Amino acid sequence: MTTSPRTTGRISRLLAMLPWVIGNPGCSVDEVCERFGYTQSDLIKDLNTVFVCGLPGYGPGDLMDASFDDDEIVIEMADYFSRPLRLTAPEALGILASGKAVQSAGSGGDALDRAILKLERTLLPEGTESVVVDIPEPQLVGELRIAVLEGRVMQIDHTSIASGTAKIRDIEPWAVFTTLGNWYVSAFCRNANAKRVFRIDRIRTAARTGDRFTPSPTSGDATIRYTPGDDDVHVTIRLSGEATWVAGYYPVDVVDDGPDAMTIQMSVGDAAVAARLLIRLGSNAAVLEGSEAANATADLRSRILEVYSQDT
Repeated sequence: MTTSPRTTGRISRLLAMLPWVIGNPGCSVDEVCERFGYTQSDLIKDLNTVFVCGLPGYGPGDLMDASFDDDEIVIEMADYFSRPLRLTAPEALGILASGKAVQSAGSGGDALDRAILKLERTLLPEGTESVVVDIPEPQLVGELRIAVLEGRVMQIDHTSIASGTAKIRDIEPWAVFTTLGNWYVSAFCRNANAKRVFRIDRIRTAARTGDRFTPSPTSGDATIRYTPGDDDVHVTIRLSGEATWVAGYYPVDVVDDGPDAMTIQMSVGDAAVAARLLIRLGSNAAVLEGSEAANATADLRSRILEVYSQDT
């Protein structure tokens, strides 16, 4: 599962807010909103998320209780948030191994290097060899990494995951990195005249064009983002019930966020992508605008029903 910037920001703020509220009993709603940049509705949503979360065992004594007492926020049964996290040795070693994996893939940075060094000094006895994590590199990773370092324009034969269409593209590769179990190259695509991220296992061939480029200081962003294009399918969806998770998982624009429903706008490269999502959400999602996505959803639903009717 991927993590959107919206979800990451929400979790970071929540984890900062909880220890402060616990350490400052009697704090008011307005005080917390001002200190952490909340609106009252967002604060209520986060506290509802915290409510009855807790440690394994999940008995009455293991779950947090978050509530309001007039204008005062009350969080109980969450004392573990009031003190620094203490990792067990296996947990710390797992974090070290994960950090080394990111480092070996060339996707780290100075901050990660310093953190790994501190963990190694703490966990490993003096004179012990460092933990080594070696991630196998698929074909073309090395060649694309050299192109990044030397500023060489590459011509790639890439097949889109969404449409299955193969296209020849000239790219200025900025960074090669691995995340979520796959290798990617972020680049400026000369054909689209925009930044793009390509999954390397979807690239059949890569060859130097002979052209060179000078990377910009901010071009080495090793993250996966969906970049809407001119040919994208746009759809406005009303989400209700548990379907609001979509706003934290996919790159969408939240148009309206009411107490009972949320309205979002999303762009996809293929109407079939939106159709599969809408079928999955069932009655908790309704298309408000976007005939192409609505027609694709109706067609997919019809084909699914036809398959099931043949089996009966």
